[in-house]
Amino acid sequence: MIQYILRRMLYAIPLLMGVNILSFILFFVVNSPDDMARMQLGQKHVTEQAIQNWKHQHGYDLPMLWNQQEDASKKVTETIFYKKSMGLFLFDFGVSDSGRNIGEDIKQRMWPSLSIALPSLIVGLLVNISVALMMVLFRNTYLEFSSIVLCVILMSISSLFYIIGGQFFIGKLLKLVPISGYDTGFSAIKFLILPVVISVVSGIGAGSRWYRTLFLEEVEKDYVRTARAKGLTETQVLFNHVLKNAMIPILTGVVVVLPLLFMGSLIMESFFSIPGLGSYTIDAINSQDFAIVRSMVFLGSVLYIFGLILTDISYTIVDPRVRLT
Repeated sequence: MIQYILRRMLYAIPLLMGVNILSFILFFVVNSPDDMARMQLGQKHVTEQAIQNWKHQHGYDLPMLWNQQEDASKKVTETIFYKKSMGLFLFDFGVSDSGRNIGEDIKQRMWPSLSIALPSLIVGLLVNISVALMMVLFRNTYLEFSSIVLCVILMSISSLFYIIGGQFFIGKLLKLVPISGYDTGFSAIKFLILPVVISVVSGIGAGSRWYRTLFLEEVEKDYVRTARAKGLTETQVLFNHVLKNAMIPILTGVVVVLPLLFMGSLIMESFFSIPGLGSYTIDAINSQDFAIVRSMVFLGSVLYIFGLILTDISYTIVDPRVRLT
């Protein structure tokens, strides 16, 4: 098992190097430091001296990959690529273009993102699996047909409608919870109820149909017919056999999403004014702070690759056949 994990970790190194190089090309070659300076200064006729001053203040006045004017190792270290990209491998995100410590901002903002994402994932997973099992249990009946129609309707509605409608109906008309905002400690619960409810409701349609498809594939297999022949009830078959054997595709969707929970929800956090990583990224894009955007792109890649590794490891736990191969 240890060799298996190490091998998967080694596979991640060239992937991260590729992501780092590609993001460097996009942020510094396609969009040059001079372009960054003009966008940050926000002037149509900015002087060349102002551009050079801004580049020097932010460390963008160095050569891209090779500094011919320096000696020995400084030819490599005194470059934009080394200063701005190599530190990402050590999770040293540096300083934003506005002068803030990006690492400290991430540490502070990851908790509000997790406080929304984790309850939404857990509650949503339980609700979707329960609805899917109910549809399979009552398959070929009017209840299943009605549930499928309802799921299609829920899938067809934009997530923005759920957010705006939930804020208006639950927050403004009924005044059960605040429309937006955030607080620390247990006081944050009242601000998280509405985003979590909306996340769960908006995901029922797609999630329930996905799990229903998985369960329907399992109920037609030979082991299910054998279990029925032994006298087990349909409920016992679904929960003790079908659900257990459908764990691999379920884990594929769940484990990959887990690391991405740190990144937060861009739309949800922006609409509910929650200071998470999602709104942090949106604010950086609006303010054209490329140092933050570049750091979030790399962090998202790291977490996604880590999720893939967790998926592979979870396969070996739930399926002995994978472990043997």
